[in-house]
Amino acid sequence: MGGKTVTKVAKSGLDKKTVLNFLHQMLLIRKFEDKAGELYARGKIAGFLHLYNGEEAVAVGAVSALQEHDLLITHYRDHGHAIAKGIDVKRCMAELLGKATGCVKGRGGSMHFFDMSLGMYGGWAIVAGHLPLAVGLGLASNALGKKQVTLCIFGDGATNIGYFHEALNLAKLWNVPVVFLCENNLYGMGTAVHRASAVTEMVRKADAYNIPAERVDGMDVLAVREATAKAVEHARRGDGPYFLEVLTYRFRGHSMADPILYRDKSEVDEWKQRDPIVSFRQKLEAEGLLSPQELEQIERETDELIAEAVRFAEESPDPPLTDLYEDIYADS
Repeated sequence: MGGKTVTKVAKSGLDKKTVLNFLHQMLLIRKFEDKAGELYARGKIAGFLHLYNGEEAVAVGAVSALQEHDLLITHYRDHGHAIAKGIDVKRCMAELLGKATGCVKGRGGSMHFFDMSLGMYGGWAIVAGHLPLAVGLGLASNALGKKQVTLCIFGDGATNIGYFHEALNLAKLWNVPVVFLCENNLYGMGTAVHRASAVTEMVRKADAYNIPAERVDGMDVLAVREATAKAVEHARRGDGPYFLEVLTYRFRGHSMADPILYRDKSEVDEWKQRDPIVSFRQKLEAEGLLSPQELEQIERETDELIAEAVRFAEESPDPPLTDLYEDIYADS
């Protein structure tokens, strides 16, 4: 390297196109969430809406470590994960508006983005309820002889629920290729971790089941990718499950209905100083990987994608009433 300092981006071994795509994806997720919040406030989105602002580096970093045939199953704050896994933002926006062109035909809404063709096995509304399903997916991969990994994402609040402990125990007993990724954003709804869990370091909970585990900076997309890639490789080569605790922070409330009275503004401001998009952009600029012109192009492209997604969703038809009788049973 000619005596030059080897930077984190350089150490990652990723080319410029890849790291710029990470920035593009994170910006797209942030703008999607901002627009969704706006549409919710205007009454165009019904039900609950849980936004992902601040956590974009987790979805982009983790999903980028998967192969195309790998599976993802997650919790109800699922927009970022779905976009990172490849669901078109037009179909995501249409789903939020309850339209027939949505990724689940307007039936699932915010909490249930799903596309089996992309290996996106959905957002699930029951806290921790999808962890046993992840074990089942891993068990199926082993039974079918597939070199396939399931990434299971959940929040810190899920770790106090029975499903969590049962799933981790069986995952280790059955040696399934599942990476359990805990997005620890320090709050389960409005309850701080230290008020809900006797163990505040989620990574330690994996010790009870003899599962290797690691704690990761969730505001750093490259750190998340590196840790997830290591965990995925561990699972893929047949060494069983792996556990990641990814420390992150949601900039908005638990949902759009949350007045956020349980945390200090100073805490939020402190975490916003570590905005994963801003910090990654600054790294790329400092290392000569992002010019002002390239940033302007990424901003313009993501703005255009969101504008097109809104237009597509608003112009899409509502599901017909006859759809009430469709997709009740799975095809045999």
